[in-house]
Amino acid sequence: MIPFLLDHTALLSLGAGHRQLSGLIVRTAEGRSIGQVPALCLAAAEAARSGVGEDVASLPGLEVEPVGLTAALEAGGPIGSGIDWRITHAVHLARPSAQWPGGRFVLSLRPELYRDTGIDPVNPDLI
Repeated sequence: MIPFLLDHTALLSLGAGHRQLSGLIVRTAEGRSIGQVPALCLAAAEAARSGVGEDVASLPGLEVEPVGLTAALEAGGPIGSGIDWRITHAVHLARPSAQWPGGRFVLSLRPELYRDTGIDPVNPDLI
């Protein structure tokens, strides 16, 4: 199973009924995918559209990844360099780690936001 992360743009599109993302959530609920939501991405989506956080929280199979100390510290540098704060948690979680040696894919409808981050998100409109 390939793990994926939903950024704020994907969360907002999911809430609007995005067909490919909805199908992916069904596969996640069935245990055929691993879907995760970076907490800062969820906060950004909630800021853009009130109530989307509760909608996402009610979806079976999706896990919200909390912002821990390491993520908070690693987000500070990119934010200070001008990287959009809404994506920094997804960038951190997408990188290879002990738990995810191959990293995790980020799904985003605005892949250009990730320029200069070393992360190449997947646009769900193209899957």
